[in-house]
Amino acid sequence: WLVLEDESGFSLVSPLRNSWAPRGQTPCTYTSLNHHQRLNLLGALAVSPHGRKMKLSIRSFRVNLCGEHVILFLKQLLRRMAGPIVLVWDNHPIHQRRLVQNFIDSEPRLHVYTFPTCSPELNPVEFVWTHSSHATENFAPHDLSELSTKVWSAIAKVRCSKSRLSACFAATHLSWI
Repeated sequence: WLVLEDESGFSLVSPLRNSWAPRGQTPCTYTSLNHHQRLNLLGALAVSPHGRKMKLSIRSFRVNLCGEHVILFLKQLLRRMAGPIVLVWDNHPIHQRRLVQNFIDSEPRLHVYTFPTCSPELNPVEFVWTHSSHATENFAPHDLSELSTKVWSAIAKVRCSKSRLSACFAATHLSWI
């Protein structure tokens, strides 16, 4: 399996985009000012050895991500996929933690590579996050549960559509599959 991993976070302060309204009636979107409540996600797009199957695996946390969360996610991937896994991810500091490196060293099925520094456009998982953030634009959740529902709904649309998963790979302009 080829597995590409990335992490993202969503807060109660949603991104605001352009909107349309009748002239003289500026639309107002009220958001929570609680910046501390976040939905943090670890995500991976996986492609089977012959490119026939694609999977999107996501794990969410309501706390800041740390090395233990990365290990939980890697264990989830190892359970769901048989055979060797070629994992490609960025140089995020949580990937460099000693605990994470020790876990990787202890798993012979994991072969880990990193994307070049400052190159998110090469990682197809970034396009999953883009799709999810578009779903939360101009949306003012009252609490983390409401935000979580919206984000998971957007992720479900990508997960169940092979054409959307393929589009995430195509957006990188690389020949992954």
